[in-house]
Amino acid sequence: MLLNVTQNSWNDSFSCYHASVVGYRYFAVLWGCAVTVTGTVGNLMTILAFALDPRLRTRFNVLIINLAAADLLYCTILQPISVDSYLHLRWRGGELWCSAFGLLLFLSNSVSIITLCLIAVSRYLLVEKRAVFDRVFSDHGLTFLLPSTWALGLASFTPLWPVYVFVPEVCTCSFHRTRGRPYTTILLFFYFFIGLGCVGLFYLLIYRRVKVASQALIRYRLSRRSSRKKPASSVQGTEDSGMGSGVANTCSCEMSSQGELAQNKGGVTWEESPGETQPSHSALGSAQASHASGIEEPPPALDPEPLPAAPAPATAASSHSSASGDDGEFKRVTRMCFTVFLCFVFCFVPFLLLNIADKHNRAPQALHMFCANLTWLNSCINPLLYAVMNRQFRQAYCVLLRRAAAPFTCLWTQRPVRGS
Repeated sequence: MLLNVTQNSWNDSFSCYHASVVGYRYFAVLWGCAVTVTGTVGNLMTILAFALDPRLRTRFNVLIINLAAADLLYCTILQPISVDSYLHLRWRGGELWCSAFGLLLFLSNSVSIITLCLIAVSRYLLVEKRAVFDRVFSDHGLTFLLPSTWALGLASFTPLWPVYVFVPEVCTCSFHRTRGRPYTTILLFFYFFIGLGCVGLFYLLIYRRVKVASQALIRYRLSRRSSRKKPASSVQGTEDSGMGSGVANTCSCEMSSQGELAQNKGGVTWEESPGETQPSHSALGSAQASHASGIEEPPPALDPEPLPAAPAPATAASSHSSASGDDGEFKRVTRMCFTVFLCFVFCFVPFLLLNIADKHNRAPQALHMFCANLTWLNSCINPLLYAVMNRQFRQAYCVLLRRAAAPFTCLWTQRPVRGS
């Protein structure tokens, strides 16, 4: 009886029933429930970790929180509704909520893409133009940038309100495939091709910059090792007149500038901490350090051995090891951000390519649903990446889990022991 009613509702504009997806829907429901639970818990933990751990309250991590907020919007509000649609193979929210669902869906996706762009730009400016980074991603800059990501998303997709409809191929609400053209085509091209393309370009520039600095550092180490084989007088003369003097000046200039920066900061709002670690200017060939010393070769910020010309070898060695840790942390954080970007591309590209190739909806409906369901993964995977690839987020997550489990642990330990 129920099957007949469902089959008769196939012509209903809010039904996505098809015999080929009756079995597939159970996989989609289980997949959607897992995304809802994992994404809600993970993104909430990310926001709470940022709020409770002072080490994570940095300017860069504010962008991570904006990305988590967009994912949380999807996981807590939109994903359960999608699960209900797949379970019943029918949209049960009405026409008004269908339009609202479509708007919130694309708002979440657009905020994610814009935030990924800001993250890539911030990592690039940390490497290439630190002064610009300090101006653009200052407290006032972030106060303007973060609301702008949401305002731009709303301004982009609100005009499509009259064309948000239920799409049976993916059993969800989206804009109509043809009624919104050419505006929808321009939006998708701008966000998914231009936006994500710019993100990839910035990460390529970061990779090239770090690679050039690493090669220059290797050349410097080789020249330094060869100079040690010369007589002491020759080595002293070489160091006084050439690289050694420039390196010492650069190192002292860098340490003094970092000391002044640390004294001037003082506050705790959005300042650099080990979680945001900026790259060492000397290791990445900072323009300021190079101009101050008058050389192009980077000093051995990654070299664990102390400089021969340094007045305090122990202090120099500790500062060099600290700089080495900063450079390594910068690379790890950048690698994490690039992985987040790759996961976003992996989740959305199959769905986009299928819609471009299958203009007449000739592909099996189960294939359309599977590609659409793959995009759900993007909203829950980021906290897992933070836990695996970022030490401070991982530690903050562990603290939150211990706090959440503390009441149950106390109840367990306080249970009365029965006498014999």
